[in-house]
Amino acid sequence: MVYENFEQMIEKVRTFSAAKRMAIAVAADEATLKAALEAKQKGIVVPVLVGEKRRILDILAGMGEKENVPDADIHDEPDDVEACKLAVQLVRTGNADFLMKGKIDTHVLLKEVVDKENGLKKGELMSHLSMFDVPGYHKILVPVDGGMVAYPTLEQKKSIIENTVGALLDMGYTCPKVGVLACAEKVNPKMPEMVEADALKQMNRRGEIRNCIVDGPVSYDCAISKEAAAIKGYESEIAGDVDVLLVPNIHAGNIMGKMLAYTCGARMAGFVVGGRCPIVLTSRGASSEEKFLSIAVSAAASG
Repeated sequence: MVYENFEQMIEKVRTFSAAKRMAIAVAADEATLKAALEAKQKGIVVPVLVGEKRRILDILAGMGEKENVPDADIHDEPDDVEACKLAVQLVRTGNADFLMKGKIDTHVLLKEVVDKENGLKKGELMSHLSMFDVPGYHKILVPVDGGMVAYPTLEQKKSIIENTVGALLDMGYTCPKVGVLACAEKVNPKMPEMVEADALKQMNRRGEIRNCIVDGPVSYDCAISKEAAAIKGYESEIAGDVDVLLVPNIHAGNIMGKMLAYTCGARMAGFVVGGRCPIVLTSRGASSEEKFLSIAVSAAASG
């Protein structure tokens, strides 16, 4: 199974027997609350708001939404750090299914997330998963990692693939197709990106990276265009049908994401994977639509 667009994913989430509970750390932020309440109205989540209650209620009142959030779903914690700790605890204790960042710096929330005793870290590496609904491409495109791991080693690239594939399987994918990006398809031993791409492909062939198809090195055009692949003589199951694009470093991923969004008109969503639950960490400049879509895909990945 794959998703052609975000609407298909939203419809899938709405078939769940119950809406997922989403804890928002430091929830006194209008854009975040607007997205969360839209998701609630569509039956995707039940927002659990953590932060200074007075400020949260003032914002809700200004939005005309004060009556739409039960008092029991607002946890009063004026201290931002303590609010992050409480939001994480709600997930750990099963009172929330996943987590979202509100009006707080990312590093403050992540410090509580990765706390060895009380956090939500599961494996050795957490990474960022971004999803793009791109005009002109026939399904959702997933470039990783443009948000967390700056210069991944070979083992970290393996973990990024595993984190991403695990989340996609939770969303309903069956066997995601992963392309490890480089500037060409023939391995140049002087280019470590190509050497590592080939190593990841071999790991997949040996069964060390499972539940997906990994191929590389592959150029962007061959990964997304069957015509380009045919012209270049590139034969692969992923050619023109890739789901996941593993980029060489955070700069390539960040540039690709902004290019898709700002130049190609793509809609985007994203969240952190590799922990006990999805974590919605949109940027301060993210639109309400991006926040809403990120909530929706995170709900899908939370099972």
